[in-house]
Amino acid sequence: MSAATPVLAKELKGKVLVASPYAPLRQQMLKRLDVPHAAVSEAQGGADALLKLEKTDFGTLLLDPRIEDLDVGELMATLRGRYPDLDVVLMESDSMESDLTRDEGTIDRTAAEASMMLGVVKTKIPAAQSFPAGRQYSFPISPDSAESTEARTRPVAGMIGKSQRMQQIYRLARLVAPRDTAVLIVGETGTGKELVARAIHDLSRRSKGPFVVVNCAAIPESLLEAELFGFTRGAFTGAFQSRLGRIHAAHGGTLLLDEVGELPLSMQAKLLRFVQEGEVQRLGSADVFRVDARVVASTNADLLQRVREKQFREDLYYRLSVFPLDLPPLRERAGDTISLAQHFLHGFCRESGVALKTFSPEAVDLVQRYHWPGNVRELHHAVERAFVLAEENPQIHAENLAMLAGAPDLTKF
Repeated sequence: MSAATPVLAKELKGKVLVASPYAPLRQQMLKRLDVPHAAVSEAQGGADALLKLEKTDFGTLLLDPRIEDLDVGELMATLRGRYPDLDVVLMESDSMESDLTRDEGTIDRTAAEASMMLGVVKTKIPAAQSFPAGRQYSFPISPDSAESTEARTRPVAGMIGKSQRMQQIYRLARLVAPRDTAVLIVGETGTGKELVARAIHDLSRRSKGPFVVVNCAAIPESLLEAELFGFTRGAFTGAFQSRLGRIHAAHGGTLLLDEVGELPLSMQAKLLRFVQEGEVQRLGSADVFRVDARVVASTNADLLQRVREKQFREDLYYRLSVFPLDLPPLRERAGDTISLAQHFLHGFCRESGVALKTFSPEAVDLVQRYHWPGNVRELHHAVERAFVLAEENPQIHAENLAMLAGAPDLTKF
């Protein structure tokens, strides 16, 4: 069979999503599929596949069982319950181990490639299923259990909102929390990236350990290495005593690299060693410390674009984005805006020791129509100003939502 022979072309339906942590395998499949190129997309793992399935109507998922970010059983149970009409094709991986590496590699196979597929497996499968090649998969989660669905999609601690987009975030956060998988949280400024990171920490086995936040954009480049990795006495002018860095402070817990896209290239290389090996070397010392900390990164930047522009290391990007979470802006969270506004308002009332205030119908309409470019943070500040301007009035009116001098007036929206 020639290398150009299509694989299971007649078995595939609709748009096709290829999910594998190995880029060479994804690229090889894209070349070999006998379907229009525009109808095929890639996913780096289980979480990325779930995100893409949420946004696009795919008919077939080609799934590599070696995904690292999710348990295959959990993923299949989720697919079975949420996408009952989706065809899932499991890609046999044992025969390809010798041809792939985690970082680089090529796939040079001829007839053996034709047996790469195990066949189309409908997601309407029994609670436990044995697949060919002696590989066993268990499916411990019943998609018919209303309790399991509700439990997975209810808001995580610190988060408000019941929109479909946010339920997806809650579900993915709960799936990844028990593991040490690296998580990359992407979203506009003010969408609550740190809240999601803390929720993942609180739901993990590391919840009793430290939660350390490093704002990569706020620390000057000249001080960043010392802050992250620590230093020994005399390592530089002003280093009067040795100090452990923020990475070491996260030992046994979670390290959040906030705005990781702002890291200078020189620091990215040093951070990569820690992410890969768990090793930290302080400035001025040859000693290497082993640090056990889970890494969560967040950014409002397009890191893939930064990679293409040579501003962000590709190897570091793939290490950090094993499990991507794409937080929606507030304008895309239908129905959540007024719930958040009421939550903030009640909080200000309790803090001030006054009776609970409400929003007038006109104020509710204004809150729901405004597009909130500053997202949840902007909404929080607007409600706080409205609470102050309302004085003793038991209701928040539209005119109370007018911004202070120098800022846009919401009532003119």
